[in-house]
Amino acid sequence: MTAAASNPLHRSAAWKWTICGLLLLASAINYMDRQTLANAAVRIKQEFHLSREQYGHIEAVFAYAFAAGSIVFGWLADRFSVRWLYAIVLTMWSLAGLATGFVHNEQELVWCRMALGFFEAGHWPCGIRTTRALLDARERSFGNSVLQSGTSVGAIITPLIMGVLMTSELSSWRTAFQVVGITGFGWLVLWFALVRSADLPAPGREEKSAQAEGAGLWSPVFIRRMIIVFVVIACINTTWQILRAWLPQILQEGNGYSEAETLWFTSAWYLATDVGCIGAGALAVWLGRGRMSVHAARVLVFAVCGLLCATCALTPWLAHGWGLLVVFMLAGAGALGVFPLYHAFTQDLSGRHQGKITGIAGVVAWVLPAQAQQFFGKLADRTQSFDQGLMLASCLPLIAVLPLWLFWESKSDRHTSSS
Repeated sequence: MTAAASNPLHRSAAWKWTICGLLLLASAINYMDRQTLANAAVRIKQEFHLSREQYGHIEAVFAYAFAAGSIVFGWLADRFSVRWLYAIVLTMWSLAGLATGFVHNEQELVWCRMALGFFEAGHWPCGIRTTRALLDARERSFGNSVLQSGTSVGAIITPLIMGVLMTSELSSWRTAFQVVGITGFGWLVLWFALVRSADLPAPGREEKSAQAEGAGLWSPVFIRRMIIVFVVIACINTTWQILRAWLPQILQEGNGYSEAETLWFTSAWYLATDVGCIGAGALAVWLGRGRMSVHAARVLVFAVCGLLCATCALTPWLAHGWGLLVVFMLAGAGALGVFPLYHAFTQDLSGRHQGKITGIAGVVAWVLPAQAQQFFGKLADRTQSFDQGLMLASCLPLIAVLPLWLFWESKSDRHTSSS
């Protein structure tokens, strides 16, 4: 088979975007398995007699395992066929989610969340490497939006499923974990039916020019742009993970909403985040095709998303009602909207080392949120309020704009782009 025939860039546009849709489904399954805990958190805390700090510890364990998995699967994605690696990690995290429905105590729950975090980490090196292989630079922001938006799709569906499966019996949350855990196996059939080995070959079989890119294992890490990537992902993922993990408790315990109301709103909130995610990627592509450079378009849209996210700082002064819920939805749209732009920045660094870049950045992305989860829970226990932690988390995406604006492009880059 010729190189052209085995290169996914030479496949039809319909096929490429179909695969992006399949990546969306993988992201949805990823978040369905992840969000079952947050949506059942109040029940699980009651059954296992957990404090908010202890719940924060469980979220932290997930985060540390995710960081470890990011390194492992980032390294593997640069060495083995993503077609097979993707299938393996999805199978394993689905089994971990399924097993959670059978736990008997806090320690078993911790082990299941640790396994889930470790294997779910493989989704992002595999997914980002796939979109980079399929799409050119101008298309990647939107392709990443499709990939990232699946997180919202999964999170929209999960509360609705759990609302049906959870009864008045306290332990009925287990059925929801079991049902959601099984869903991943259907994806494997579609993946192997649509993607051939030649579409996503192991990096060792790629063209020699791609092999020559980058001098060594750590060559893409010790550069200015990679340091910026570390700062950006630490900020935006801390905000997103705080909102993702704590929103149901913030609504129920902090603002007096019932479990049923919270489940319905959580679905609506994730719909808003999906709109923000798709909208951010599409807007960046549209602006980049006009008079604005691709980088300037991405930074501008990133800043707008950061402003939306910062509106969450207003929630302590908003009463129970529509105003509070609308602000949460705006903040959610901004919090997820920054991610496809972030992924596009990482894809500009190195094709040869894309898996390692995504994996190493994933470690940074999850170490700070792990600490933040524990701190958030401890602060909520001490103050008997979620307000202070929420205000702190909401401002981080705006902080992340500064290094992208000031330091991403060198003077020579700006001169070249303007000439």
